[in-house]
Amino acid sequence: MKPFIEKLPLSNDTSFVARTHRTPNFEVPWHQHIEYELILFTEGAGLSFIGNYVGEFEVGDIFFLGANLPHTFKKSGDLITSGVVVHFRDDFWGKEFLNLPESKEIQLLLNTSLQGLKISGKSKELLNPKIKSLESETGFTRIITLCECLNILTAQQEYVKLSTQDVKQVNNKNRERIDRVFHYTMENFTEPVQLSKIAAIADMSIPAFCNYFKKSTRKKYIDFLNEVRIGYACKLLTDTNTTVEGACYDSGFNTLANFNKQFLKAKGMTPSKYRKMFSYRETAQDSAMNKGRHDYSS
Repeated sequence: MKPFIEKLPLSNDTSFVARTHRTPNFEVPWHQHIEYELILFTEGAGLSFIGNYVGEFEVGDIFFLGANLPHTFKKSGDLITSGVVVHFRDDFWGKEFLNLPESKEIQLLLNTSLQGLKISGKSKELLNPKIKSLESETGFTRIITLCECLNILTAQQEYVKLSTQDVKQVNNKNRERIDRVFHYTMENFTEPVQLSKIAAIADMSIPAFCNYFKKSTRKKYIDFLNEVRIGYACKLLTDTNTTVEGACYDSGFNTLANFNKQFLKAKGMTPSKYRKMFSYRETAQDSAMNKGRHDYSS
């Protein structure tokens, strides 16, 4: 399956797009576009697929994605999902802007974003209101605010690089092949996935496919599949009452021992500890909110 090439509309009085996308308009298939993307999630949770990266997203998360980096966000279950999405081209402010000496760090940021960035730390707090305001701002204020967002990212450098897959021009045949594999995996990872089936989807022998996938994504296919499954298991452990054993089988693993091994490899802790960590965080947040309400009422 070819990635959907998204063409973003511009009005006569705007140079970049900033708008909220909400279920069902949020759900977009595996796609890419020449614009850079800054996205703030305001509702929902699920899995992010960015290049060859697989991981979770939740409310408040912010991602910055480079031009032509294939990606999609798959919501969990029946959750309503929405986000403020900002799209801009690297020349929207003119052909020479990025050649200015003062723009050197911005150009470096744009280059780094080709790996996909997940924003962390204080930068998330600083960016949140600015990204939201971009949707309603008009005139030159919009450009100033977008520049402020990029300046926060360059000054703080609080982000995690996600994908190790090179963003480069590839011929249509190779692009269609890898995208068929990604699409099938995202749709079927909770079921048994046979390497022979994946190789057939890629129209290759099993040895040729294994070499091709590792060369294309810098990881083995089984590692990619396990990352998808672990990401889904994380959402089950934090958002549902499913047992660890239930999360194991519901996410596509066929033995609890292998599930525990792969989870430890991906997250640096056991599934039980991961669940307790998030339960503790939610309890602490609830306590803080209750204390705030008590202090206010006093």
